[in-house]
Amino acid sequence: MFTRLKNKWKVSWLQFVLIFCTFAIGGSACGYTGRKILSLFSFEKNILYYLIYVVIITILWPIAVLLISIPLGQFTFFKKYIGKIGKRVLRK
Repeated sequence: MFTRLKNKWKVSWLQFVLIFCTFAIGGSACGYTGRKILSLFSFEKNILYYLIYVVIITILWPIAVLLISIPLGQFTFFKKYIGKIGKRVLRK
């Protein structure tokens, strides 16, 4: 499975590991930041809280991943990756 993904992305194993670390750290940072933003407001944990959380995460994820990719040296990959996702979302 990992070999197929590595070949699809056309990256070395080191880049592949750095890309996965970027996804993990960026996603975790995004979730943490989303919870911190919501804690600034007095929301009860009901359906509205979770809907707003999903919207915040959706907005923060590309920013978080791009910021984390800079020190890991994978900014070019993620700029292209997020661009492809954006084109697919806007096309539909």
